[in-house]
Amino acid sequence: MKHSIIEQLELHEGIRLKPYEDTVGKLTIGIGRNLDDVGLSKAEAYYLAQNDIRRRINRLEKFEWYRNLDEVRKKVIIDMAFNLGMAGMLSFKKMIKAIKLNDFPTAAAEMLNSKWARQVKGRAKRLAKMMKTGQDYELD
Repeated sequence: MKHSIIEQLELHEGIRLKPYEDTVGKLTIGIGRNLDDVGLSKAEAYYLAQNDIRRRINRLEKFEWYRNLDEVRKKVIIDMAFNLGMAGMLSFKKMIKAIKLNDFPTAAAEMLNSKWARQVKGRAKRLAKMMKTGQDYELD
């Protein structure tokens, strides 16, 4: 019986779905991917990000307040969930309450009135402006 090279490498390298240090101390993932020396290609990074985005959207679609948003404001919520995790984004209770009332200026203000906004600075300002106006960002 013939085995593919990937099956052979999996046999020898193993498959690890979380990063680990290999026998020489290199950060490694998957089937022997040396993250320290090789890293990821841009295409691989985009593939991973798309999967992460899809997971966030699938969870967010359960919330009527999210489903009722326009595409720009949905991007704001996805971005926040990506950055903060779902639990972190969902902790913005006053922002969500304002969104439910279609009070986007208040939702934006609640975003900016947070530890998160002080940490991520420009990102928070950009996202708050998008939330307030419903218009996509423009690069300066």
